[in-house]
Amino acid sequence: MGCSRQVPWLEAAQDVVFEDSPAVRPFPVRPGRRVAPGWWWSSTTGRLVAYGSGVMRTELMLLDRDPAVVALACRPVELVWCEESRVVGHAPQLMARLEDGSGLLLDCTGRSGPSARLAARARVVADAAEAAGWSYRLAGPPDPVLVANVRWLAGYRHPRYATGPCTPALVEVFASPRPAVEAVRELGDPIAVWPAVFHALWSGVLRVRLDEPLHERAVVSVARQEAEAA
Repeated sequence: MGCSRQVPWLEAAQDVVFEDSPAVRPFPVRPGRRVAPGWWWSSTTGRLVAYGSGVMRTELMLLDRDPAVVALACRPVELVWCEESRVVGHAPQLMARLEDGSGLLLDCTGRSGPSARLAARARVVADAAEAAGWSYRLAGPPDPVLVANVRWLAGYRHPRYATGPCTPALVEVFASPRPAVEAVRELGDPIAVWPAVFHALWSGVLRVRLDEPLHERAVVSVARQEAEAA
């Protein structure tokens, strides 16, 4: 843990590199509960990012694959304000730096939605984020099919899985949308090729529908930016 200091929010949002800051508050370990903190290795930054629960890990995973995200951090900032006769503080669970230089603050709500206290604090945080040109989101449970598909692809997010067929070969063989298994067989040994395909799907070189269950005959195509580059 580093040293914390209070700075006016609008000044901090402009000057502080929050993605390099440690968590302002750790997540507790509660014996007997399935909710437990851990670490997520981010392919966006090549570093570990802390999380406090499974729902946070899921949101980290989805943000890590988002092409607009360039950095991730866990609870790097706490916003403090006066409310009636008391001081209130809230540390959003996750922060993402976006490619345009702005930031995203995010809290996870779980299946039951936000508590009354979180909903009230979320309104204040959302206004503060908007004033700084940032955004704030209360994230409910995402689509389970999407989560299952992205979780599978996340298993191949490390760059070591890009050591199979090179990107030009993948772009060429998937130039026209086609079932994945057909192209894999053309490229060589499936044991070596599938990991490269999954890595390309994770990184956005290739694309596939993620709102339907993944399978070997899922139709895969080249992502638009890769097609334009080719």
